[in-house]
Amino acid sequence: MFNQDNTLNFLEELLMINSPTGYTKHAIDFLRESIEEIGYNTTTTPKGNLVVKIEGQDSTVTRGLSAHVDTLGLMVRSINSDGTLALTKLGGPLTPTLDGEYCDIMTRDGQIYTGTILSKSPSIHVFKDASTKARDIDSLIVRLDERVSNKEDVKKLGIQNGDIIAYDPKVVITESGFIKSRFLDDKASVAVLVSILTWMKENNIVPTTNLKFIFSTYEEVGHGASWIPEDITELLAVDMGCIGDDLDCTEYDVSICVKDSSGPYDYDLTTDLANYSKKKELNYALDIYPMYGSDASAALRGGANIRAALIGPGVSSSHGMERTHIDALENTFKLIQGYVSIFS
Repeated sequence: MFNQDNTLNFLEELLMINSPTGYTKHAIDFLRESIEEIGYNTTTTPKGNLVVKIEGQDSTVTRGLSAHVDTLGLMVRSINSDGTLALTKLGGPLTPTLDGEYCDIMTRDGQIYTGTILSKSPSIHVFKDASTKARDIDSLIVRLDERVSNKEDVKKLGIQNGDIIAYDPKVVITESGFIKSRFLDDKASVAVLVSILTWMKENNIVPTTNLKFIFSTYEEVGHGASWIPEDITELLAVDMGCIGDDLDCTEYDVSICVKDSSGPYDYDLTTDLANYSKKKELNYALDIYPMYGSDASAALRGGANIRAALIGPGVSSSHGMERTHIDALENTFKLIQGYVSIFS
């Protein structure tokens, strides 16, 4: 059974942990503790990916499931002469949506400072181009909540080039079942996989084959699961489904991606996922995402000799102010239930 309350509670807690690509330790620690509390052992790769192995009835075959805990973010590119911070992107955030967002700046000596991401023309009363200026990464700065007026003031705080900047997820869960937050890509899927692990443990589910759950840390920059354990012969990436023009997916569906920027996913495995969804009367959609990559496509590009597929809950406004619905999480959960049982 899908436990809606537990899934949402876990998701909300995970969303509140800063984890831009390159700064995922705290999220991985939280995930490790949560999974070990359920009753599983975990290992961590040198890269920082968390792996959970479950013994199956057939120990000669190992299938993988992945979701990524890293999120979009920013980094200090340089310190401006007026004490503001110039920026560079971690991943591909929709930068116009960042104007006005609160953020945390994490220094390498453990200090955390707060600030606001702003346009370089931040006041309608001062700048003629305040409403028309581009909101690209080179036109945005961070205004620190500290008494600084020049570069030296900022450096005295311990802030330096390369410090990570995480912006506010702005988590809201409505009574109507919508989850509004940044970084549902891919923490919504992480929460679903943790719910699957909980369901398996509570119901003594023994999968038909060995399973390895991989929680990756560099997906947003393209190489999250570029290396996977060599015994995995099939990988199901669980990531967000996209919503928009020419797409069938909605915020209530589990998306089954048949092709992304890396090319088509495994035909037979994708067909099995679609057939099971149809059989169980799940809300699902088959779609093509030409400007998208996943842990599965990273593994394929890394040379993994695997069958691969990609599914996930439908997420609106990806890489911006994202939103999904609890129904999408439930449909994704139910499809993964079938997958770990080989579509029984």
